[in-house]
Amino acid sequence: MIAKFDGFEISPVHDGDAWKICNLVVANEDRFKRFFPVTLEKNQTPTLSQYFVQDKVKQFQNKEEFLFTLKQSETRKLAGLIYLKELDWDKKQGEFAYCIDYNFKGQGLTSKSIKALSGYAFNELGLKTLQIIAHKTNISSIKVAEKNGFQWAKTLPEAYSPPGENALDMELFELYNER
Repeated sequence: MIAKFDGFEISPVHDGDAWKICNLVVANEDRFKRFFPVTLEKNQTPTLSQYFVQDKVKQFQNKEEFLFTLKQSETRKLAGLIYLKELDWDKKQGEFAYCIDYNFKGQGLTSKSIKALSGYAFNELGLKTLQIIAHKTNISSIKVAEKNGFQWAKTLPEAYSPPGENALDMELFELYNER
């Protein structure tokens, strides 16, 4: 376990998470389809989720990408996923991406998760710059960045293309380890 707060805990993804991830993704398909299409595609069935989790566990072990789960401590219900991705070990930089179950939205859980994982990324992984990239209409994601001290850096022109849509300009927020 990486962190614990308010009856929730953040842990690295593990083999036992496949069913829970499948259930989360399928139940939140409408919420996740625009900005998490690959996660959605790779978790449509329990078997696909098992392959997805096996891949993510290997990536975690190899420090290529880190996938964390946010679960209720008591019930073990999966509330969300947090990725630390696009790692550049030379620049000591990584990017957060996150999605939360509709049942848990608006409770501040993502903000608290990013706070905890920012400390982990700086102190345990030695990263110096953390990024969050969000579309200007994704107010919740922008609030997560701002609540955690991420500063708007710039607009990234046509940086992301949701399925079936034209490329979107995205907003880049960064947080620096001052140590």
